[in-house]
Amino acid sequence: MKKMIWLLILPALSFITLPKSGKVQLKGKVDFAQPAEMVFLSYRNGDNRVSDSMPVKDGKFVFNSKLTEPTLATLSFRFPPANGKTKPGMERMSIFLEPGKIKVDIKDSVKFAKVRGSAAHNDFEEFNRLQEPYNLRSSKLNEDYMAFSKEKNEEGMKKVVADYEKLSEEKNEMFLYPYLQKHPASPIALYVLNQYAGYDIDAKKIEPVFESLSEKAKLSPSGIAFKDRIEIAKKTGIGVYAMNFTQNDTLGNAVSLASFKGKYVLLDFWASWCGPCRAENPNVVKAYNKYKDKGFTILSVSLDQPGKHQAWMDAIHKDGLTWTHVSDLKFWDNEVAKQYGIRAIPQNFLIDPEGKIIAKDLRGDELTKTLSELFPN
Repeated sequence: MKKMIWLLILPALSFITLPKSGKVQLKGKVDFAQPAEMVFLSYRNGDNRVSDSMPVKDGKFVFNSKLTEPTLATLSFRFPPANGKTKPGMERMSIFLEPGKIKVDIKDSVKFAKVRGSAAHNDFEEFNRLQEPYNLRSSKLNEDYMAFSKEKNEEGMKKVVADYEKLSEEKNEMFLYPYLQKHPASPIALYVLNQYAGYDIDAKKIEPVFESLSEKAKLSPSGIAFKDRIEIAKKTGIGVYAMNFTQNDTLGNAVSLASFKGKYVLLDFWASWCGPCRAENPNVVKAYNKYKDKGFTILSVSLDQPGKHQAWMDAIHKDGLTWTHVSDLKFWDNEVAKQYGIRAIPQNFLIDPEGKIIAKDLRGDELTKTLSELFPN
């Protein structure tokens, strides 16, 4: 629900070889009601974000690039301002690229786009068609939540959150998992697996599914990266000793996680720019104030951006976060965040006095309830 409302080894198989890159040509022919003036293409190629653009001439365009694997891209068309508007119009579509020659024909709107030459896109379209019933139900729940939010109906909002969590579980087990079982060699298998796994991977559950995929998928750049995520997840699961780290606090003093041994510690990942984090902070403050004298403390790791030390400090003071804070101000490249596999915030780990992780992602009432069980009156 958080995603909906609020808002990122190699086996020795010598007989398998993968090209380092493959050429892709994307040729388009468009016939909109209003002629498009520019077309933009963007996608990720490994760790790099690739963006390209060109004018649309006589309703045609051609992009030539290189890919390391099938990749989901965004194709955007810009139109001159019309009907008294001052801003240009835009239409966007998702397209799964893969090495080879791909053609896209569009008549009237991107909703009617026809793509040829990409087996990955064919699977992508079929996958989207199959999950449409879940998307419709999700959209309806989102509308309900927004309506309850406008009315300040807390009970209604909580019910929608619970309903969405049930829907997500149903989609995972009744649609995504069966899809992966039936299509382990699909060029979009890793794309689907990322949805099934979520940002917080359950290694015991997800690793067998990953291993069932084709060797080509597992040996692709995304496959290798996903395997790395699984290995990190094994190190951050319930019952595992939390990995030690050292990072500087707001005054530049080095602080280590190990220095908190002997207390229950909430290792909290957040940032001053993160709306959901700031919305959760009052709950964290309440829990801290209630249990700080009973053997509980918090160590917050901020994913604030380079040069944003003051923004980080201002958020700490404004939200009343009177515990220890550390950061290297490297945004998503924060070393501790990468060590713990953090791909979304807020996220937290509750660590016991011996250094073991005993709970994860505690929010609101759940955080208070867990702490009340650890510190009974």
